[in-house]
Amino acid sequence: MQPADRLKQITPSLTLAISTKAKEMKAKGMDVCDFSAGEPDFDTPTHIRNAAKQALDQGKTRYGAAAGVMELREAIATKLKQDNQLNFTPQQILVTNGGKHSLYNLMMALLNPGDQVIIPVPYWLSYPEMVRLADATPVLVNTDETHGYKITPAQLEAAITPRTKLFVLNSPANPTGMVYSPDQVRAIAQVLEKHPQVMIVSDEIYEKIRYDDIEHLSIGTISNLSDRTIISSGFAKAYSMTGWRIGYLAAPLDLIKSATTIQGHSTSNVCTFAQYGAIAALKSDQACVEEMRQEFAKRRDLMYKRLIGIDGITCPKPDGAFYLFPNISQLGMNSLEFSQKLLEESYVAVVPGIAFGADTNIRLSYATDRDTIERGCDRLATFIKNQVKSTFPGR
Repeated sequence: MQPADRLKQITPSLTLAISTKAKEMKAKGMDVCDFSAGEPDFDTPTHIRNAAKQALDQGKTRYGAAAGVMELREAIATKLKQDNQLNFTPQQILVTNGGKHSLYNLMMALLNPGDQVIIPVPYWLSYPEMVRLADATPVLVNTDETHGYKITPAQLEAAITPRTKLFVLNSPANPTGMVYSPDQVRAIAQVLEKHPQVMIVSDEIYEKIRYDDIEHLSIGTISNLSDRTIISSGFAKAYSMTGWRIGYLAAPLDLIKSATTIQGHSTSNVCTFAQYGAIAALKSDQACVEEMRQEFAKRRDLMYKRLIGIDGITCPKPDGAFYLFPNISQLGMNSLEFSQKLLEESYVAVVPGIAFGADTNIRLSYATDRDTIERGCDRLATFIKNQVKSTFPGR
């Protein structure tokens, strides 16, 4: 059987491939330090689990509205208003099967063949693939370490054409962990204000995982852009609910209606009782989020300190999320070769940067315990030291 033609241009997820191989090695008894998965290692907070259990006991196990339980949509709208100063009604919220699904629904509802979508590089690996699945064209704009891997207003202006339909903004960013400052967001907004045909999707899934009092400004708060800003987010990262598969899309009403139609013919509603766990996540005390954030901050500092002490790599200090994105271009290997050798020879799993459009880098997740970080960084330092000796014998 031949697959559909649309799949010929799609690349399988390298993050899942590396993570799967690492798990297979662990299952065989190998001591693998796994820095590949973008998944918090904490249990879902007890009160959230209890809310889902209570919903089960109350028989909330049947089909629901395709757009989501109204109480959850109301809670999301309230959260966006209180935390982000964004004005969305509950009717402008679509509850989806994870944050990834919210973006897929958006691409399918918004894009036509010939449309262009501007995506800064490095990017979360699914952005361009979703655009291609919608028969549109990703326009990839390379950023660099000197600008914190953030697109500049000049780069954005140069990339916009009459065919540009959507701009993707991810802050805090995966894979770099960088956050656009409020001034940087406003500067990007000034460019977009001149191009009214361009919609903006702001992926804010890591919004609550920020460090050093870094401020997060949603681009949708800028009045001239409020009617064409789309928010994609979810519960996976902040509340350690990755397996619950609950995300959401907040957008202009017509777009939400279109995305809901797509969801109605694909997955229909999100798991009913899981939505009640999400309600508890939003309506309950947020101390659990802060506890996890503080632990992530300690892990970031530990891993960053270890990485910048290794000769042969450079790495900016991330502002948020739980990733570091070091540059390995001095070591004479591309990112895939480096990652495969590191896993096979040193039992350390990282994600090759080529998955994010940056073959000069690797991504390390510090969503793991500090002992694993220490051991993994010891192995990484030894691996790089040996690589430098073999590649550059005189050093």
